[in-house]
Amino acid sequence: MIVFRIADRRRPGLDGVGAYLKGGRWNLPGRRVVYTADSYSLALLEVLVHASRDAVPKNQVVIKIEIPDELALETLQPPYVSGWKSYEPVASCSFGDAWLEEGRTAFLKVPSVVVQGRQWNVLLNPEHADFAKILVTAPEEIEWDPRLLPGGF
Repeated sequence: MIVFRIADRRRPGLDGVGAYLKGGRWNLPGRRVVYTADSYSLALLEVLVHASRDAVPKNQVVIKIEIPDELALETLQPPYVSGWKSYEPVASCSFGDAWLEEGRTAFLKVPSVVVQGRQWNVLLNPEHADFAKILVTAPEEIEWDPRLLPGGF
């Protein structure tokens, strides 16, 4: 499986520190996890949904990650977790934190709220032994299409 991560050029690491500091839809602060998307376009949307209306983020790179097929991947199946789309993601954080705490797999496939569950985000647990088996490409500069946020570049 190939997944994509958009990151700041100055901190392109896959250490999960951003999620550790701020938390995310599937984890509370204090838990290291790396958020990725199953397509480049979804990765871009996941960044844009949090961007200022006036400008897209600067200094962004994309990292392509290959998860070998033989590694275990947990997939959250419908009906998902009650309240998974909520703007206050208490239930999804509980589910993700339990996945991290139990160390069930290094990879968790979850529905993307941005596209109403029609595509997937894949969470990576950098503290799981299988995390070391992923293949990572060198970061590549993102060239944002100026039509995405008119006047925002």
